[in-house]
Amino acid sequence: MKTLVIAAHPNMETSVINKRWIEELQQYPEKYTVHELYNVYPDGHIDVQQEQHLIESHDHLVLQFPFYWFSSPPLLKKWLDEVFTYGWAYGSEGDKLQQRKVALAVSAGIKEIDYTEGGKYRYTLAQLLSPFETTMLYCDADYRSFFAFYGAEHEPMASEVEQSTQGYLNFIDNL
Repeated sequence: MKTLVIAAHPNMETSVINKRWIEELQQYPEKYTVHELYNVYPDGHIDVQQEQHLIESHDHLVLQFPFYWFSSPPLLKKWLDEVFTYGWAYGSEGDKLQQRKVALAVSAGIKEIDYTEGGKYRYTLAQLLSPFETTMLYCDADYRSFFAFYGAEHEPMASEVEQSTQGYLNFIDNL
């Protein structure tokens, strides 16, 4: 079972969490394909057929991104809008995501306590990510939830980064 990781970070070179996760995933090319949208499409012009073929050639799909203004970075949203087409991802003949295991990997700059009903932002990360879950359910994918790193903007310790990296690989391996 091979997993396609769609990584969407507009500033990967300055990232701590997403960059480290990708470095680790790339150590296992037999298990994971890392596809960095901002590297592949710096002009924002997405090759829809190529992207669909890439998804079809993998067993599982993970969308990895920093939680960006309480959503995804804009290129990932554009990718979803253009790649998940009627007749391919959904609709009477759209079955390419049907029962495909799909998950999210999210780095959140804010601390986990702020993503609670009593916290600063009044919503859990699961609630804020519900549009992604609903999209996958609409496409009849097997949505497997998300893996998150909280507090990325607070200069995490190296041990926290490494712990999250191992947790992330474990999460993907157990989809």
